[in-house]
Amino acid sequence: MLDSEFHISSDASACLVSIVCPSFEFHKTAEDTERSLGELRELMRTLDIETLDEYVQNRKTIDPATILGSGKIEEIALEAKDLGASLLVFDFELTASQIRNIKKISGISVVDRCHIILEIFARHARTKEAKIQIEISRLNYILPRLSGFWSHLGRQKGGIGVRGGEGEQQIELDRRIIRSRIEYYKKELKEVEKARKERKKNRGNYAVTAALVGYTNAGKSSLMNRLCRVDILEEDKLFATLDSTYRTLNPDSKPKMILIDTVGFISNLPSFLIEGFKTTLESALEADLLINVCDISDINYKKHLEVTRKVLKELNVGDKPQIIVFNKKDKVTDPYLIPLAKKLCPNSFVISSFNKEDVNALREYIINFLLDQQDHYDLFVPYEQGEAHSIILGKTNVIKSVSHEKGVFYRIRIPEFIFNQLGIKSYILSPDDPLLDDHN
Repeated sequence: MLDSEFHISSDASACLVSIVCPSFEFHKTAEDTERSLGELRELMRTLDIETLDEYVQNRKTIDPATILGSGKIEEIALEAKDLGASLLVFDFELTASQIRNIKKISGISVVDRCHIILEIFARHARTKEAKIQIEISRLNYILPRLSGFWSHLGRQKGGIGVRGGEGEQQIELDRRIIRSRIEYYKKELKEVEKARKERKKNRGNYAVTAALVGYTNAGKSSLMNRLCRVDILEEDKLFATLDSTYRTLNPDSKPKMILIDTVGFISNLPSFLIEGFKTTLESALEADLLINVCDISDINYKKHLEVTRKVLKELNVGDKPQIIVFNKKDKVTDPYLIPLAKKLCPNSFVISSFNKEDVNALREYIINFLLDQQDHYDLFVPYEQGEAHSIILGKTNVIKSVSHEKGVFYRIRIPEFIFNQLGIKSYILSPDDPLLDDHN
């Protein structure tokens, strides 16, 4: 019953419902509501669910029972049924009682924005870790809304005395089942996390990383393809990429440079979803550089930047080294937009992921940034130490090498954590070594 009640069929046809209310977060003005509704339309398109019509009510206050009021719900339901809609989708979170009340008044299935996002996540997850995290988030979402979702509770029998009816007994059984499943998945997740951290530890022994972050559908996957010269999923849909994807950015540097593509952010994202994806994002957010990709052609690009910064702050990585990349400049028609964006973010890049020169310039910057973060070492290695020469030439970035009578002077750069593993510390020159004067 759990899965069948929660699953949204692709055969469904929907009407979208929203509100403009000064006291309602993300819907305080008509502009806020239209922006949020625009995202909801795209979320529905990602699910391949037909949207038949939209309804927006202006209110001074919220009706606690149905948000919009029973009269407006009845009016919307009549029109939605005439259109053949099987689903009312509300562009905000609904409580269990609100779902139940709206269902009773409308006679149509009811879901909210969070439900839609969870459905997309469930369909797009590929790795075991992401699937488990989504299931935990989904169950945490369902738990307080059982009485709103469970259609069989509408057929419950009344209880006698202090004993609950059949429906009450069923809902308590469902709660126990859900809590048990949450605990089971949490244990599973710990095992998966343990294995991932071990893989990360091994990867950390030979790689430095940069991570693509940003609003969903900003073109991160397209940019990753061009930067790394690979072919991963590119789709003009929200949340087309859900699992973090790793590709080699520069195989020639020592160590390798890895680029990570991550799940996109979105406004009005519930805190339990952010919490649920902390683990998926953890490896990316421990990167040496965050590349914040923003769609400059989107009228709401400033809001997208704000949302991304807010989510990064909630993930405690707001202070990490970061560059802003305004993507999709090829779609910009306003001649003043790009100069204004550059003024807003002076050190940003404005690119098209389909422009080779733009991509090459960005790629060069990222590589040089990661190289500049590495530590510099001056070494002198006698000629007879063949293994040390081999390690230096094969596992470090040699900036300068000069042959002398008894050996070779090397100036190298390499992350400290890797240098410490190479076994060549004994060849470091002291700061007062006269040989350094000849090479400074």
